[in-house]
Amino acid sequence: MKTASLKEWTYEEFMSLPEGGSFRTEMIDGELCMTPSPSPRHQRISLRMSIIIGTYLDRSPIGEVFAAPCDVVFSKDPLQVVEPDLVFVSKEHLSIITEKNIQGVPDLTVEILSPSTETADRRVKHSLTQRFGVSEYWIVDPETETGQVFRLACGHYPAPLEHSKRDLLESPLFPGLSIPLAEVFQ
Repeated sequence: MKTASLKEWTYEEFMSLPEGGSFRTEMIDGELCMTPSPSPRHQRISLRMSIIIGTYLDRSPIGEVFAAPCDVVFSKDPLQVVEPDLVFVSKEHLSIITEKNIQGVPDLTVEILSPSTETADRRVKHSLTQRFGVSEYWIVDPETETGQVFRLACGHYPAPLEHSKRDLLESPLFPGLSIPLAEVFQ
């Protein structure tokens, strides 16, 4: 993840950056972070997860799921903007969805690791989602074909639930949904 620091970014300046470039653009702890577009394998995994969760939500309309690019603005002062691979906002929190982005704390963010983002996803974004109180943070690793589920408890993420390709990923956010990781990683 490449970063560039300016003395202070405003929300308006961040929003004036060009859309649709070949870089993912985030603002974390005062640094503008840019990463290249993800690989086709990464995008296949993202698409499969989006379809599985989206199909579930069509049958059980308990919220909305969004795939990147979709900014999540945790804070405007100081500016904290991330672009998770997947974001889920429950029906109770739909008011945080605006015309341009999500402004507030979603119920779930999912990061699918890439070589250029692994360190940031495991450390920086993990810490940021915990600090802002995201109920669940999932890390999906295409290399090892595993998934880690971090669930907020007493303001922090204890050790994650570990899932292999043979497992079903389940979450209290999606009652009755079992995500077969074998399908996600096929």
